[in-house]
Amino acid sequence: MTIQEIQDEIISDFELFDDWDDKYGYIIELGKKLPVLAPEYKTEENLVRGCQSQVWLHAYTKDGKIFFEGDSDAIIVKGLVSLLIKVLSEHTPEEISQADLYFLSKVGLQQHLSMTRANGLASMIKQMKAYSLAFQNA
Repeated sequence: MTIQEIQDEIISDFELFDDWDDKYGYIIELGKKLPVLAPEYKTEENLVRGCQSQVWLHAYTKDGKIFFEGDSDAIIVKGLVSLLIKVLSEHTPEEISQADLYFLSKVGLQQHLSMTRANGLASMIKQMKAYSLAFQNA
């Protein structure tokens, strides 16, 4: 699936919920399903700066595509990490660096997150795009 197709699928998933309590519940469920990040990747180097909670992002390449793994000590943030991984993982560095993550505003995440969570989300995106640029130039 393309990045756009995955985003459209997420938008459809969020449309199933009537209110934000249900949407938050869905994000929390996504966080609970995110595989635990191996302890060797929970390092200072993989810690995302600018997040209120602790967030770790690990990236590696295989067959020209970037794969992301992540974790957080806050369950709602872990759900946000899960959404970003679902959208951006298994794509080329070029696709990731050029991706317009429109699903965030379409589902209302940017409007319904606290300022600190929204800043943390922006930091996670910035880090993932930085990985894509690093792998593009490697």
